[in-house]
Amino acid sequence: MASNKTIKSAIESMMFVWGEPLDIKEIAEIFNMDKKEVYNLCKELQEEYEQEGRGIVIREVNRSFQFTTRRENLGYIERLCTPVRHKRLSQSALEVLAIVAYKQPVTKGEIEAVRGIRCDRVIEGLVKKKLVAEVGRSDAVGRPILYGTTDEFLKQFGFASLKELPAIEDLEGVLTEDDEETGATDSLYMQQISIDLSDK
Repeated sequence: MASNKTIKSAIESMMFVWGEPLDIKEIAEIFNMDKKEVYNLCKELQEEYEQEGRGIVIREVNRSFQFTTRRENLGYIERLCTPVRHKRLSQSALEVLAIVAYKQPVTKGEIEAVRGIRCDRVIEGLVKKKLVAEVGRSDAVGRPILYGTTDEFLKQFGFASLKELPAIEDLEGVLTEDDEETGATDSLYMQQISIDLSDK
């Protein structure tokens, strides 16, 4: 069997070529290894990059791993890629996204009960952006659709898993305002959202 150093080197190459988050299950199948062993090697590799302060970091997204640029270097990257077009979410989209994130799985009716207004277009926009998806059907009358957040949501907000969501009272921005009907989000920051979900 290959050494851990060789395996980590191969994982680096695979992440670079793959682009999208690389699932540990796929890596484990390639090396015929236990998923827990692969996960630990990926975490070791992630820590090595972090300790060296590299411009490329390894982000965990729902037990998958992906190369991404260091957040502190965003300003330099924007200068290189000028003009950079920031396509952002509106305040209403952020509010709905927050409700889904903290209450999921949740129906459209439950979202509207929290906000007090209809949310059809906002939910449709979030689904188009792949930040929210249908995750099943409620047992309530009419079996309404249940919504939940996606791995794309985790990526855009910089979370490894939903366990990293901040406490509701500390919730701060991960995106900024724009029209919810246009474009995908490319910012890792968010305006502060002032919804008291805990009382709903």
